Amino acid sequence: MVTIRLTRHAEEKLERLKAIGITREKIIDTLSRRKKIREGQKGRKIIHAPLAENLIMRVVYEEIGDEILVITVYPARKERYE
Repeated sequence: MVTIRLTRHAEEKLERLKAIGITREKIIDTLSRRKKIREGQKGRKIIHAPLAENLIMRVVYEEIGDEILVITVYPARKERYE
């Protein structure tokens, strides 16, 4: 079983972004499906999930053994990445 953990930075971002629909549950659900994974910097991976008509949630994470470490999460304009 894979464990999902958030860095302190990701936890702090999550608190600020709850108002626009980014929740821990949405992050976990997105990571459990892991479709359309993109390569990020420093060997990290990025995954997207829809937030609103013109917004997506981007989750930047690392896989360390049986653990997924969420580095950061943020909203972005859909047209920029799709």
